[in-house]
Amino acid sequence: MEFKRILSIPIISVFLLLGFVYYITIFIFIEDCIGLSSSKGSRNSLIFTFLAFLCIFSFLVCILTDPGGVPSGFVPDVEESPISDQENKNAHQNLPHCEKCSAFKPPRTHHCRVCRRCVLRMDHHCIWINNCVGHKNYKAFFVLVFYATVACFYSSIMIINCARHKDWSFEGRFPLKLFYVASGAMIFGLTMTLGTLLGWHIYLTARNMTTIEYYEGKRAAWLARKSGLRYRHPFDLGAYKNFSLVLGPNMVKWFCPTAVGHIKDGLNFPTMRDGS
Repeated sequence: MEFKRILSIPIISVFLLLGFVYYITIFIFIEDCIGLSSSKGSRNSLIFTFLAFLCIFSFLVCILTDPGGVPSGFVPDVEESPISDQENKNAHQNLPHCEKCSAFKPPRTHHCRVCRRCVLRMDHHCIWINNCVGHKNYKAFFVLVFYATVACFYSSIMIINCARHKDWSFEGRFPLKLFYVASGAMIFGLTMTLGTLLGWHIYLTARNMTTIEYYEGKRAAWLARKSGLRYRHPFDLGAYKNFSLVLGPNMVKWFCPTAVGHIKDGLNFPTMRDGS
């Protein structure tokens, strides 16, 4: 069933864009400026091919990995204490509950209207991967954005380097000049867009937030200020610990999208109060 997600217009568009950027970078700019047969040209083409492979691999992992759903029959734990059955019933009534799914929600879980289900640690629904970005595939999404940014930046460098060494004094080749300008503008725009997205998710990961929690936190911070208090995201354990929780404890595996052995069930998360 997961492979059916690939058959969508946005995903096919991404593959076409990746193919176009790869083709013009390797077979036009590197070939035209350096030459693929030269050692420098071969080296640059191999580096960019490796980056393109990492992008495609991470992209497929994002698409095919289930972001994480609430287990059937999930009921949050209520701390054991000598309370009456009525008090216990009232405690369960106050726990997070999804009216659309008619089920309890673990912490940081939100209902996706597109997927029509609750997603663990949901960040957002992304049309470009035809999937939610949630607990189990957020790392793959983060790594995808990182590799895509690096690849576009590398392509930009190749285009700039080619433009610097090219002889633009020739006449009657205006379409070629226009192609260089248009390609450079497109790659530069992609680099800026992806770089901004990468910066945004670095910021969120450093604070152990999701996009949804960021906007919820803005309102919570405003309410706290009105009461003369200071708001802090409850799952923020410090930058390094936050990155370790998302990317893994081993820094060598941080940029491997399938190295997710550190990811738990997504039903509970450490907080500041736990002293973690």
